[in-house]
This record gives sequence, structure tokens and C-alpha cells, in this order.
Amino acid sequence: MVDLIKYMKSGLTDIPQNLILKFSDYASKIPDVVKFTIGEPDFDTPVHIKEAAQKAIIQNHSHYAPSNGTIGLRQAAGAFLAQKYGQKYDPETEILVTNGVTEAIFDTVIATLNPGDIMVVPTPIFPLYMSDARMISQQIKIVEIDTSADNFKLTPSKLQAVLDQYGDRVRLLIMNYPNNPTGVTYSQAELDSLANVIRDKPIFALCDEIYSELCYDQDHASMEKTLHDQVILLNGVSKSWAMTGYRIGIICAPKNIVAQIAKVHQFIATTEPTPMQDAAEEAFKNGMNDAQLMKAEFKKRRDVLYNGLTKLGFTCVKPQGAFYIFAKIPASFEQDDNKFIYDLVDKAHVAVTSGSCFAQAGAGYIRFSYAVSMAQIDEGLKRLEKYINENKN
Repeated sequence: MVDLIKYMKSGLTDIPQNLILKFSDYASKIPDVVKFTIGEPDFDTPVHIKEAAQKAIIQNHSHYAPSNGTIGLRQAAGAFLAQKYGQKYDPETEILVTNGVTEAIFDTVIATLNPGDIMVVPTPIFPLYMSDARMISQQIKIVEIDTSADNFKLTPSKLQAVLDQYGDRVRLLIMNYPNNPTGVTYSQAELDSLANVIRDKPIFALCDEIYSELCYDQDHASMEKTLHDQVILLNGVSKSWAMTGYRIGIICAPKNIVAQIAKVHQFIATTEPTPMQDAAEEAFKNGMNDAQLMKAEFKKRRDVLYNGLTKLGFTCVKPQGAFYIFAKIPASFEQDDNKFIYDLVDKAHVAVTSGSCFAQAGAGYIRFSYAVSMAQIDEGLKRLEKYINENKN
């Protein structure tokens, strides 16, 4: 019998499965588990958006939409970005609708990187960017910049050091803010300083801003404001309107860049479901402030969880956005974060995500998603306190 696995794409078997989902599946089998694992709002999609999806189905919006997305959705998204953040893109030629930001990341990576190119990734970070690059070509070099010593922010000096070392091989810089898993975001001045390092160089900046509506203590800042021609901006409806299952993301960039990325999208997805696009159009057009109620509740949860973890001996950077806390395992415990999360869920029935899922810079940390009810946060903290008192040292 032929072992066909040996003849599949080279290097694919070396790429691990999504460890976040693997552990979450394991934890879900524990009946009374308190889960701080998955980054998905626990709110319902606003009624007016659900009604728009129903209306689209009833009115037979069931045929192929234009590959780049319905013009109504692109216009609504463009108007939203312009009004909210001053980001100006032509809906006709500079906005592309994708199957969530997940597809948007893959489209961008495959459209910008060639074998031998370098992708620069400040870590810890959501692992999808790196896995996509590895799937595309084992000859793409990924350079990780550990930000843990700088409050989890990329600094201009560390970015410049990478450029000095690798020169014109650097092609793509990944920026995710507010960040998953740390909840850290940047000021406009900080992003401007980073933009100056790569300005007028043959480097794309992939700016994943899916959590833009969930900035707690400052207005959302964007590298696009000062580096428009080099930025490939990603956003969508999943986090801000609790529409993770609708699978609508957007890519925004100068038209010549979008035109090339659109070719990848056409062959991967063709287009997105028309009723879901109508629902997303409604979100952008008439849900301008829908995220505010969620944001206020997330901020309350953040404060309760942050204060509770700090009292229990965890060291955390207080999140400025998104809905994650990245906590250092207390020194009285073994620092293997993978062992820690399995021991915690088995003994205390509390599920968190290991920090090393987000690159080597996350080793020794665990991520809490507070996209859960306040009652679950309270219960989780009680169980965590008991676990720490019984298992430290």
C-alpha cells in the first residue's frame, strides 16, 4: 500500500494543527468547565442586522455577488471607515470583500510574498499569519521580534535592526492592533514612528484592525493615516457586531494592490454569500455605534478579571483593547504553559489558552478571553484561587 502522505505538499505535515482549537475541544468535554479560550463575543448579533439577512433571503438575494463584493457593502464599509477613522478608500476599486479576515490574511500573504522573502512578525501574535506563510512556501523566512520586554509593543529600533540585517529581502510587516493575545494597542505617534522606518521601502504593512471598535481608553489609531500607499488594511464585522458566523471581512488598499489580491480571492472563494453581505452592509451603514454597548461591558469584565488575576499573583499588561488578558504564570509554578493549562483544566475545570500558541515569545504566559459573562469570570476566579492555593510550589 502506497503511503500517499509522503507525496503531499512538502512541509505541510510539519505545520501543527490549530492548538487553540485543539485544546478548546479537549476542554469542552468537561461538563462544568469555565472557558476563557475562544475569542468570540458572547452577545447576539443586533436585531436590525439579522432582519437584513432575513430580508435578503426572502427577496431572493441568493445568486452570485460580484467577486469583489456587493457594491452596497463596499460603499457602506468605505463610509464607515471614513467617518470613524478617517480612512478613505474608493469602494469601486480599493475595497475587497473576503470570507472573514481569515481569508483576507491568506490572500494578502500569498499575494505579497515570494520564496526567499522575509515576513516580519512582532510576537506574541495570533498564529495564523505565520502558518499561512509556511503553507505557501517553506522558503519564506519568518523573522519574529519578541516584544515582551517592551510592554508587548514593537519598537522602531528593533524593527530597524531587522531591516539592517536583512535589507531588501524584507517584504511584509505584520501589525495587529489591538493585539490578540495581549490586548495592547498603539498610539498614533507610536505607529507613525514605525511607519517612518519602512516608508518608501519595498515593504507592505499588513494592518489587521479587526478589533478597532474595541479600544477602551483611547481612540483607535492606524498606520494607514501616515503610510496609506504601503498599508494593506484588514477589518470586518465579526468582533464589533458579534457576527463571527457571517464570515465577512474586508481588505482595503490602493487599487493596484487590491487588483492583484483580488485575483487570489477569485480563485479561492469566488465571492461571499449574498445574504451575509447584505447583513454586513446593514452593520456598517446603520450600526455605526452598535459596538459601544459591548465595549462598555467588555471594559467592566476586563477590570474585574485584571484585578482578580493581579491579586492572585499573575503579572499582566492591562489590555487597551480587544477582549484578552495575557498573564505571566506565577513564579511559584512550573513555567511550561502547555502543561499548566492541561493541569488547570483537569483539576480546576478552568480553560485558558497557552501563551506559546502565539509564538515563542508567549512561552510562560496564558491567555484569558473575557468574551464570557461576568458570572463565569467570577466563578473562574474562585476556582483559580483554589487551584493556586492547592498547587503552588
